[in-house]
Amino acid sequence: MRPLFRLIALLGLCLGYALPAQAAVTITFWNHELGNSFPHAFVTLRGVPDAGGAPVDTNVGFTAKSLTPALLFGPVAGRLDIARPTYVGSSDAQFAVVMTDAQYDAVLRLVAAWSEGKPDSVYRLSDHNCVTFVKEAARIVGLTGLDQPRLMKKPRSYLKAVVAANAGRVTVLDLHGKAYLASLQPIAPATVITATGSRGIVTSTVPPAVPAAPR
Repeated sequence: MRPLFRLIALLGLCLGYALPAQAAVTITFWNHELGNSFPHAFVTLRGVPDAGGAPVDTNVGFTAKSLTPALLFGPVAGRLDIARPTYVGSSDAQFAVVMTDAQYDAVLRLVAAWSEGKPDSVYRLSDHNCVTFVKEAARIVGLTGLDQPRLMKKPRSYLKAVVAANAGRVTVLDLHGKAYLASLQPIAPATVITATGSRGIVTSTVPPAVPAAPR
């Protein structure tokens, strides 16, 4: 459960490039290709729930707990993966969807269900991997054309196929991470007022945890 609690309490920023300016959480779908790591798909969550609460600014994906030859031959233990800002910045933002609070809550339940030790935390290279995780997130936000068996090991191709199948239902980004992140504007004030006075928002090189799913 530790990765899930590292994913919590997100103070910060805005909904993103070319997205409606509203109090809602936006889910953005990303891919990372090669470099020093395997191809990977993940999502970012950013914004403020319509019902209120702390701003959200985090990311989450799913990967094998250990990258060993064993994953080529059968199921292995999986884990949630929270990417560092440098990794996100070197990835590609493909598309985004503004969620309802109900969809946001469902995504948090998805994250909880795939956390370490849960039944869905088993990683299978061919059919229960990072692409499968973002596929389930896309299903939650109402997208279609998600069954692409030949693309389940190809994050970029898979996400582009989802874009093609959902014209008019997603905000197409197709931006390198650094450009996308540079376009974002804060949605929270620089400081917050507490009972004891003003306190600056603390920043970290490690993204905060995804909030716990509602019970």
